[in-house]
Amino acid sequence: MAALKSEGSFMCGGFLVAPQWVMTAAHCMDEFTVVLGAHDLYAFEESQQVLGVESYHIHPEYNDMTATHDILLLKLNHPAKLNKYVQVIPLPRSTSDLSDGTLCTTSGWGMIDRLVRSYKLYETNITIYNRRKCMKFYPELDNAMICAGSFNQLRDTSQGDSGGPMVCNGIVHGIVSFGNRFPPGVYSRIADFLPWIRHVMGSEA
Repeated sequence: MAALKSEGSFMCGGFLVAPQWVMTAAHCMDEFTVVLGAHDLYAFEESQQVLGVESYHIHPEYNDMTATHDILLLKLNHPAKLNKYVQVIPLPRSTSDLSDGTLCTTSGWGMIDRLVRSYKLYETNITIYNRRKCMKFYPELDNAMICAGSFNQLRDTSQGDSGGPMVCNGIVHGIVSFGNRFPPGVYSRIADFLPWIRHVMGSEA
């Protein structure tokens, strides 16, 4: 998990997809310092690595009105040191849809129960929600978006979690994009962007 800070304040989450690349949401776009390996955002931890950003790559079709193509790649100014605290999350290899009911997790430093901000990293279990049913909540939902939440516990990603990962079976499938006050939430579907991701990371190698 990566914490993206601007002028010392936490702005968004992100995640390492290669030693020198962090993925996040396009709507998070700002001038960032990237903190890797953090558990408590405002404590000194030996596990933390603080890196600058060499270049920003926002998807050329990102639309801030509809949140389509809500994906941003950050090339770090030097590669992260991989260890037990800082690791790369594998990207999907297939473009197949996740099955309804698939158990996933999302994590971040957002608002807990909409009242108190968490400065310590936390993780929440969520499940993939049926796309057709989700369109009742979000008519703008398209094929490059995933709907997920946990209705029985009213859990969903919350304020401060934008750009964080949705991980299913050890693979990162989604980027926290947008949502309403209650679940489900909407995630950018990473599998849809694999050709663009490979192009950007390959051209900047």
